[in-house]
Amino acid sequence: MIAAQSFCDTAKLAGFSLYTGVPCSYVKPFINFVIDAPDLTYIGAANEGDAVAIATGAGLAGTRAIVMMQNSGLGNAVSPLTSLNAVFRIPILLIVTLRGEPGGPHDEPQHELMGAITTTMLETINVAWDWFPTEESQVGASIEKALSHMTTTDLPFCLVMRKNSVAPHELTSTPAVRRAANGGAATPAAPVAGDVRVVAATPTDRSERPSRADALQAIQRAVAPEDIVIATTGYTGRELYACDDRPNQLYVVGSMGCASSIGLGMAWARPDRRVVVIDGDGAMLMRLGALATLAYERPANLVHVLLDNEAHESTGGQSTVSHSMDLAGVAVSCGYPSVARIAASEELETLLKDRTPGLRFISLKTRHGVPADLPRPTVTPREVARRITKTLQRTA
Repeated sequence: MIAAQSFCDTAKLAGFSLYTGVPCSYVKPFINFVIDAPDLTYIGAANEGDAVAIATGAGLAGTRAIVMMQNSGLGNAVSPLTSLNAVFRIPILLIVTLRGEPGGPHDEPQHELMGAITTTMLETINVAWDWFPTEESQVGASIEKALSHMTTTDLPFCLVMRKNSVAPHELTSTPAVRRAANGGAATPAAPVAGDVRVVAATPTDRSERPSRADALQAIQRAVAPEDIVIATTGYTGRELYACDDRPNQLYVVGSMGCASSIGLGMAWARPDRRVVVIDGDGAMLMRLGALATLAYERPANLVHVLLDNEAHESTGGQSTVSHSMDLAGVAVSCGYPSVARIAASEELETLLKDRTPGLRFISLKTRHGVPADLPRPTVTPREVARRITKTLQRTA
């Protein structure tokens, strides 16, 4: 059994300062220590896949991050691990607990199957692993082995944690309560409340709505070369590329719903750079919990743009449910301090040219339609990732 501090101190010397994840009783003392530590940051994610994306965004921005999760949540992280980290070649360090270990401590029945397949599952998705250290003398070598693999392969590495690997650490700090959008304190009895600023009413006739290309061109006119633009997977990234391929643009592939969490990690790592996330209604609905995490963390340098065409257009145009709900209202309820609903691409351009600090959410309904012969990016995901890293390094 080791002290959480010994691992965290050694990891910090190796450049790890951001921790994110979803709690597990096995890793409880570890998370508690990180939350209490004044020189470390813990971002509690809504799910394990979001945590992987947050760490990946930080990694793109040059900050090493650690993701902690229970093995029962590993399946939730498979999508970004296989279609984000593996494709873009972005290494992160995972700590996955081994609940339901065969022959190990008695555990609840829901952990039995995952306990038997955890290490095989990691190997199947090409994530190298080793046992989490249980002796102080092993800590340095464990981190060195992880770093060596991450540096050599540009792929994630996992430390699998057995029960009682870390000595208890009681949490002493309490979470900060964020102020609601209307200026009042958010409490369980009084949830976050505020208003959506309606710049103009959305046209009832869908054909009168702007196209996705109109919106993307407006974004490109409004952002500065030093801004980072992250486009969600599907036609959004492809159309942004077709409008104008730029080195400050990240075209997310796979890992649907992870764009905003990638943006959060990047915005945290580089508070000096504005990050504009272009989301879609289908992707946002897939990982809606990310809005709550973003709103709580409130990076002042992030603008979250929703292009809502009420459809999964890149997979055949199947309807989402956004036509029957208010995603801008969801952002308000989650605690975004500034939320606007607009109706035209010109309004989007105007809002993005305003560089006043503060987390913002902008919602724009768009019409269906894809340009004829829409190209796929000829630049590979790995090249896109390296361009983003170099763009950030130039102004570090």
